Amino acid sequence: MLTEGAAPELLAPPVNVLRLALHPRGMGPRVVNLDVWGRHIVESLRARALRSPDPLLDALAGELAGYVPASEPATDYVGFAVPLRLRCAEGELRLLTTLTSFATAVDVTLAELHLEAFLPADRETASILRDRAAARGARRG
Repeated sequence: MLTEGAAPELLAPPVNVLRLALHPRGMGPRVVNLDVWGRHIVESLRARALRSPDPLLDALAGELAGYVPASEPATDYVGFAVPLRLRCAEGELRLLTTLTSFATAVDVTLAELHLEAFLPADRETASILRDRAAARGARRG
């Protein structure tokens, strides 16, 4: 559901999910709140680059910032809890994300592991996701 309509070159391995999320040929045109969601992604990436300086992270943050429309945060903007509002065939999904990072000074592979989960933020979104999962299961069965 997240990759629907994305350009094939954005889906070719290795997929950069941050680029996919904001790119005008990726999810970008379907993200209702691209200004807020995009700023959230770019600010998180820049914060990560400050903790672990890397010219590639800086370049990616600059690229992604170019995909995000300029806007001022709303008065209710909290930064750490930005919902993703994504258009799909069934309507608009409202998703909250959780990000888990595994870090250790001993194992560099774990120092780079980040897991993100998208959770429905309302009943309508949960219903759309449940119906899609059921339809997918019926096609497989």
